[in-house]
Amino acid sequence: MPLPLALFALSLSLLPRETSRVTSSMNQNAENRAGGRGGARGFLAKLAKLGENRLLGQRDHWLQAASALRIHSPDLNRLAILLSRLEEIRKGFYHTPTKLSSAPSAEKWAPSRPGELPSLDNINPRVVKAEYAVRGEIVLRASEYQKRLAEGDKSLPFDEVIPCNVGNPQALGQKPITYFREVLSLVSHPKLLESREVTTLFSKDSVRAAKEYLSLLPGGSSGAYSNSMGLLGIRKKVAKFLERRDGYSADPGRIFLTNGASAAVQMAVQLLIGGPSDGILVPIPQYPLYSASIALYGGTQVNYTLAENKGWGTSIEDVQRAYDEATAKGIKVKGIVVINPGNPTGQCLEEKNMREIIEFCAQTGTVLLADEVYQTNIYSSTPFVSFKKALRDVEHELERKVPLISFHSVSKGFVGECGRRGGYMEVVNFDEKIRLQLYKLASVILSPNVDGQIMTGLMVDPPLPNSESYDEYSMEGAKILTSLSERARVLVKALNGLEGVHCNPVEGALYAFPRIKLPPGAIAAAKKKGKNPDAFYCLELLDSTGIVVVPGSGFGQEEGTFHFRTSIIPPLDKIAVVSEKIRVFHEKFMQKYGGIRSL
Repeated sequence: MPLPLALFALSLSLLPRETSRVTSSMNQNAENRAGGRGGARGFLAKLAKLGENRLLGQRDHWLQAASALRIHSPDLNRLAILLSRLEEIRKGFYHTPTKLSSAPSAEKWAPSRPGELPSLDNINPRVVKAEYAVRGEIVLRASEYQKRLAEGDKSLPFDEVIPCNVGNPQALGQKPITYFREVLSLVSHPKLLESREVTTLFSKDSVRAAKEYLSLLPGGSSGAYSNSMGLLGIRKKVAKFLERRDGYSADPGRIFLTNGASAAVQMAVQLLIGGPSDGILVPIPQYPLYSASIALYGGTQVNYTLAENKGWGTSIEDVQRAYDEATAKGIKVKGIVVINPGNPTGQCLEEKNMREIIEFCAQTGTVLLADEVYQTNIYSSTPFVSFKKALRDVEHELERKVPLISFHSVSKGFVGECGRRGGYMEVVNFDEKIRLQLYKLASVILSPNVDGQIMTGLMVDPPLPNSESYDEYSMEGAKILTSLSERARVLVKALNGLEGVHCNPVEGALYAFPRIKLPPGAIAAAKKKGKNPDAFYCLELLDSTGIVVVPGSGFGQEEGTFHFRTSIIPPLDKIAVVSEKIRVFHEKFMQKYGGIRSL
């Protein structure tokens, strides 16, 4: 088969423009080199089959083979470009346990023509591929219900929408921490500091802290840009917090303040991913931020599975299996995501398990991405230990340094200031040149928002014991955490009382992730509507009760199992209402579709 024809067969339905450019210049070259033609036939036959083969990560292998068969150098360059484009378009070749998108596949993407309006077929295919289930179809329907209720619609079978889909505490009635809001108020409106009543309206601690934060701000105003890494004074506070927490030094120059932990995660993924042959190990179930970010930056998601029958524990053997399978397919595994405490699964890692992960990273040269935003939300006897501490404790025993990026946020814990978008990442064991590349990424957005930075500073540097604000601060925080622990217990008990439902204890974080065994009738009805069965269940739950939860298929789950994620954030009296509404709905749902006790 002549080279132009092989390329044509490979890309007929994918890259007509690229193919025409390549084939027009290759036509004579391929036909006139008889010496290489015979040996090239086998290579070209394999190349033509690449349109059906998803192992496009082995691009370099194909180019080396072409070179060995004496294909002309200019043609090699064009072939390299074509294969690179194919890799971009035919990404997603590594197995994922669930289909996350009902949108058109990235494989159907085609460049837009002059004057053509944007459509799903010609916009960035990475955007089309990316999914974020926490804010997907169910939430859109819930928003429509909220709108109808606000307009006085009485036809719905419920009188309120209860959003249990996200960890958004203040949306469900959690009160902000008084000290934090006092300081933020004074920084936002410094003129209040000039009032005679300031020490009557605000604590002396708040006044003193507000003046300190104002002294850190350019021009003394929270409306000014800060350094792209964040205000140095606040980064120093974060460093001191890390030193108190872990017992090891921390460098403010290795700390980036960000718009929530999500922005930090996206920066880290963008740093590591160069194309589809770069992969990141992700736990299944996982928080959809990771799958979406990997898709947006054109990488490959490599899944390792958490063991539900072992309390959602991480098996290092399964991590190794996933790594080995990926590398065998030509994927360079750049990083591993570990969420501790887990989201959506609510488990807490033990130190032994953490050390196994660290040793794996040392052996494979893999970057450890530690999502630790729920480190304050602990409800079990397993204490939180940061990966920074676990790493420093064993670092002298390792054969090489382990690069670590850890993330924290003001959105969780008992702070719950999701809308402030404050967070940070600490970058450990990275070369200075890499840190400067991260600084460049941070510079693109100019500055993280300043209110979020101040809230981060307040989170890591709260009132000290014996200060005026300490007792109130401690009481508010303890009350929230104690209530969350009780809510988790009540909700898990209620879920485990339902037919075909099993839920592991919530050891940490803000969510329960029950497994539901669905009747064949429900699975058939879901298939008829083109829905995943768990999404079908969650939609019917919403339509009947106004309760918003997220189907397990949005997080990934073991094949043949179904789950949903619900938050434990509603107040205790509301948790009782949610539990009862789910019970009544579940009984009717099982009766409607045949139940499972007869199976």
